[in-house]
Amino acid sequence: MKFPKQLSAFEFYKLARGKNKKGGRQKNPKRRKSVGDDPSSVPEFDEPQSSTSKRTFGQLEEPFSSNKRVRFAEDEFDGHQSDGTDGTDGTDATDTTDASNDNTLNEKRERTFGVLFKDKVTKKSADIPNKKTRRIESILKHRQSYSLDDLRKSPFISSLDVPSKKAQEIPIRIQKEPDEDAKSTRSFSIPPFLTDSREQAKKCFQWLINPYDVDRFMSVNWEKEPLLLKRNKPNYYHGVYSTADLDRALRERHLQFTKNIDITSYINDERKTYNPDGRAYPAVVWDHFQVGCSIRLLNPQTYSRSVWKLNSILQEFFGSYVGANVYLTPAGSQGFAPHYDDIEAFVLQLEGRKLWKVYPPLDEANTLPRFSSKNFKRDELKAPPILTVELEPGDMLYFPRGFIHEAQAVEGEHSLHITLSAAQKNTYGDLLEIMLPVALQTAMEEDKTFRESLPTNYLQYMGVVHQDDLNSNRDVFVSKVKNLMTKLISHINVDSAVDQMSKRMLRESLPPVLTAQEKRSSIHGSGEFWDADSATVEGGIELAPETSIRLLRYGIVRLVMEEDAIRLYHNMENSYDPNQEIESQYVEIDSNLAPAIDYLVKNYPNYVEISSLPLEKLDEKLEISNLLFDKGLITIVEEGSDSE
Repeated sequence: MKFPKQLSAFEFYKLARGKNKKGGRQKNPKRRKSVGDDPSSVPEFDEPQSSTSKRTFGQLEEPFSSNKRVRFAEDEFDGHQSDGTDGTDGTDATDTTDASNDNTLNEKRERTFGVLFKDKVTKKSADIPNKKTRRIESILKHRQSYSLDDLRKSPFISSLDVPSKKAQEIPIRIQKEPDEDAKSTRSFSIPPFLTDSREQAKKCFQWLINPYDVDRFMSVNWEKEPLLLKRNKPNYYHGVYSTADLDRALRERHLQFTKNIDITSYINDERKTYNPDGRAYPAVVWDHFQVGCSIRLLNPQTYSRSVWKLNSILQEFFGSYVGANVYLTPAGSQGFAPHYDDIEAFVLQLEGRKLWKVYPPLDEANTLPRFSSKNFKRDELKAPPILTVELEPGDMLYFPRGFIHEAQAVEGEHSLHITLSAAQKNTYGDLLEIMLPVALQTAMEEDKTFRESLPTNYLQYMGVVHQDDLNSNRDVFVSKVKNLMTKLISHINVDSAVDQMSKRMLRESLPPVLTAQEKRSSIHGSGEFWDADSATVEGGIELAPETSIRLLRYGIVRLVMEEDAIRLYHNMENSYDPNQEIESQYVEIDSNLAPAIDYLVKNYPNYVEISSLPLEKLDEKLEISNLLFDKGLITIVEEGSDSE
């Protein structure tokens, strides 16, 4: 059966479901049991893990230290010869000698990258049995997607060893961690409520990119060039997300096509989406998967505590909302056309293997774009890939917004990866969009020059039709406008604009995932409760002058001076479903109580006694403390407790 070039969603849906001779659904010879773990089993960051157990999402590596010997495949790109002071051993991980030294290159490549494309024993997914029926084989046979063998023969593969002149323009940072048996990690077990949440966010990001250094990443890679981490540790991201988690979400949650799930394919150089209306029932989704369609789960943090926790911590590091999408791709297929995104992308390979191609930005106008691109045809790509690599479980690939990319699952097994996204519309330009209108309004109110009328005859010499005229009136007019722009600068309030940006960030951000200790020391897990045995209200917490308090997390609040009020914005009552739009959450603060908020922010992460708040009256100190406690924004330490 030839796969049709034009196929409606309804037609594809009928094809995916399949009909037997009696008109009913084809039955699987084996009925697969529901799979999935209890969501409550997701480990916390502060739960120590056995050193002999598999790595879980809850285990963070300690920051990479300089005495660990690693190799960087970067010197051939930037001309820098390592001396070992940057964490390398002073030798190049790849070679850029003449093509006649292919054997030497291959030997170095095997030593450094672990035989990246060496044939391996393939296996099918244990979670999703892929029946090679005649119907499926007939469809897949007409797919115009590269086979793994074709890609191995591609000249772009060699760009990893001998970069072309084009590839040298944008270097790629490639890091390989020691093998699995090199025991260089430990559990991350510091309870967040006893530490600075900003430092915890940095440690979390360090875990994400280990063993690459965070500060080096921010100065060398961030918004500039891709970074590839080959770890040879299949369980490194174990516990972040799995195909079983996706199956459980389909069965237990009301996921809808388009809103939560996309069914896609990339065939004959064309990307198509096959989304029926309504709920994404598991049987419908898996039938599409069986005939070669990719599944994209939007915003998995809505259904996964582990993704919610990871993103909520990282957003404090990036200072912006951190989102995520999960991509499940059948063996040997591709679901998306080449394109670029408007986010900084971190690809975490979770299951199977996937072959990625990364291309440089098209031009300066498409570097660090504010909006994602269209789907490109292959003949529209101006340059060859600067990176072609097969990601395996535990590997990570970062690329900035504007870098075109595409990926294909290898033959023999499905691929599952999660893409974390950051820094969407969080630029200086976005800040100016907020700042300039306010500055102009202020200037018009305070400076009469901005309120003077335009010349009565300005239309006779200004405008595109007059732009080439030699007229002294034009020179005077343009000079006056430029002078006003110069004066406008004096009316700019950068801090106020930043506060408005922070309001948007808090409104979009995820609420924090609290630890058991944080809950016990805050309104989230303590205070009054109903005792069914005695049929009375029990418990209760009475804040006293000697009670020590501090903010629950640093990044959950922002004190903002509005025109008519002082407001403390926060994200504690936010939804973890980005499709559920809610208004900004805030508490109005009397001006005489605002210094207490400022004091708590500046003293974080230290605990301070309520009596030490910089307010005149004790009643005011207790009033603001009780208000913050009741809104779940602070934790407490009772008298006699150790607050260190």
